[in-house]
Amino acid sequence: MDVTSSAQGSARGRNPRGQGERLREDIVSVALRLLDELADDQALSLRAVAREVGIAATSVYIHFADRDALVLAALERCHRDLMRAVDQAEAISADPVAKLRARTLLLGTWAHQHPGLYKVLHESTLNQRTDMPFKQELAERTTTAVQRCMDAGLAPADDAAAVSHDLRAAVHGTVSMRVNQPDLPWPPLEEQVERFLTKLVGVPPGSP
Repeated sequence: MDVTSSAQGSARGRNPRGQGERLREDIVSVALRLLDELADDQALSLRAVAREVGIAATSVYIHFADRDALVLAALERCHRDLMRAVDQAEAISADPVAKLRARTLLLGTWAHQHPGLYKVLHESTLNQRTDMPFKQELAERTTTAVQRCMDAGLAPADDAAAVSHDLRAAVHGTVSMRVNQPDLPWPPLEEQVERFLTKLVGVPPGSP
């Protein structure tokens, strides 16, 4: 999965009529790539984005009122792409535990591959300045995945929302520590995820 594909950075002329949306998407693509490199939304320069796209800086403001608006649009795109990747990972198996395991590993692997975007999405000051309602979808879908395991008798009956919260807290904890302290002797992510599923969700070790 690649949620940071960039637009062409060469100089470009005025978009033909009807292609304004294409320019907007190009701006978002470049912003995603730069955010992943910078790992800090406040370090993002709209002039740098415009330069990479090959347009005048004033053209960015036609589509985005300010930097926060552009970063938010980039994170929404990132989230949509991530949700599609989660869907694909879950579709590999019909087993509820395998689905939960696949989505959890996918999210952890994505954060490892895109630490900059992870930090902006979850650890940046933008989280205090701007509401990100799209992030709630991830929480709700994890709760649904946990509930499926319980309904199938593969995990003890419990409050699925509370169990999901504990699982997400554990995963975010290990992901954040791996991103911010990469030199520590971390065990394979798969091993940690398996322990989280066993201890927090209650699925048997080595479930299909």
